Amino acid sequence: MFELVQAGGWLMAPIILCSVVALAIIVERAWSLRQRRVVPAGLVARVWRQASKGPVTEEQIRTVRDHSPLGRILAVGLLNRDRDRQIMKEAIEEVGRAVSHELERFLTALGTIAAITPLLGLLGTVIGMISVFTTITNLGVGNPAELAGGISQALITTAAGLSVAIPSLIFYRHFRGKVDALTVEMEQEAIKLVEVLHGDRTLSQSRGSEQA
Repeated sequence: MFELVQAGGWLMAPIILCSVVALAIIVERAWSLRQRRVVPAGLVARVWRQASKGPVTEEQIRTVRDHSPLGRILAVGLLNRDRDRQIMKEAIEEVGRAVSHELERFLTALGTIAAITPLLGLLGTVIGMISVFTTITNLGVGNPAELAGGISQALITTAAGLSVAIPSLIFYRHFRGKVDALTVEMEQEAIKLVEVLHGDRTLSQSRGSEQA
């Protein structure tokens, strides 16, 4: 393995660095974007039962807010429960945008890695081919070992760049889709809380519409 890295030349260093960063982002996002962590099941029902028992304390709101990303949105709904429906919705939407932005954390970096690693590999290919042609110019084609060194550098960096880019792109697309799905789900849960708190429908009706 070390011989392959060494044969690829100095461009293998940024490609390897990109692979380490991409792996760290993939592991971190896979852990952070778990469904049960972002949108815990039954959280709206628990918040509603808490609110229906009487005034909600600051401590209870803080507990809901720190519970999950969805909890942050629902906590704003609780804080604005006595306000007009439109004001309550606007406050929830504002926090919802911030939460959605946080869910996308590091995805831009992962997408950038997926885009630049093939280019680094291509640059390695170009440098390797330049080395080959320089060798041919200076020594002719009579030294296969010298020619093989440049060709090897060209092929290894291309393969390494693509090896990092392909999984990075797959996980980037996967996480983008997951963030979109979680955002839609959080929006639906927040709307449920707004309607229940304002008496537009009961919690059982909300559950019924889900099952339908």
